[in-house]
This record gives sequence, C-alpha cells and structure tokens, in this order.
Amino acid sequence: MSRLEKFQPRKQPDFMSGYLDALTLVERLHRLLLDVIKDEFERLGLIEINAVQGLLLFNIAGNEVTAGELKSRGYYQGSNVSYNLKKLVDMEYMHHQRCEIDRRAVRVRLTEKGRKVHDVVEALFLGHADGIRHTGVLSDAGLVEIVGTLKRVERYWSDQIRYIY
Repeated sequence: MSRLEKFQPRKQPDFMSGYLDALTLVERLHRLLLDVIKDEFERLGLIEINAVQGLLLFNIAGNEVTAGELKSRGYYQGSNVSYNLKKLVDMEYMHHQRCEIDRRAVRVRLTEKGRKVHDVVEALFLGHADGIRHTGVLSDAGLVEIVGTLKRVERYWSDQIRYIY
C-alpha cells in the first residue's frame, strides 16, 4: 500500500482544505516577513544586504557559530546559508575564523557593522511585538497558543522526515 493509499480512507475534505490554507499562510507570512525587513532596510538606506542576510545577522546575534550550527538550529537550509555567510564576510558584516579542532569548519561572528544591522532588525521586531499586543491583534494567551501549535506541527513534520521512510 502506498503512502497516498494509506491516508485515503481518513481524508476529511474540510480538514484538508484548512490544512492547505494553513500551509499557504505559513509560506506567505515568511515571505511577508522578509518584505517587511527589506522595506525597513530601504527606509534606512541600508540597501547593501538583503532581508535573508539581515535575518541571519539577527539570529546570530552575539554568538560565534558555524554554518552547520545555523542549519541544525533550523534557521537555514543547504548552501543558502554558506553563500550568505560568505557574502556577509565579504561585505564586512561578519568576521570568520577557521575552527582550531576541525579546520574545515569556519566560525563566524558579527562585526560592529553586523551588530548595527542586528539592532535594526531587533528594534523592528520589538516595535511589531508592541504594536501587535497593544492593538489587540494578538494577546499573550493567543501568542502562547500559536507558538505551541506551530511547535507541534514542526515536531510532526520532523518526525515524518526521520521515521516514515
């Protein structure tokens, strides 16, 4: 029995429709987040880097990490992270240094220039959090519920990758 056949008898059209709507919304929200970051960069005249690179600088923050660590944390996929790290090093937003133990790995950390971009993104997110909370778009309890739900979906998808095949 194929995977598709296995799930056919339990197919619920209304649930499937809602699930597909949720998938579309998650994807659209991610793209919209990148657009919001890009617009903030343009407003500030920061046109040298893109939104993905800005988000990468935000996520690295004060840490010293390797590309593999960023991928294992789930922030980035494949060569995309390596490409963006290299670009950020070339543009002097990051320092890089070979690991003492594993000479193949390169550790990166933010330069002062990179910290400034981190601070821009952090201020943007702080403003969003304040605005969302104070306008009633989302309550504290609603945020806890959304995060819990998304973590359960993440766990389910991760389990599908690990255990289904």
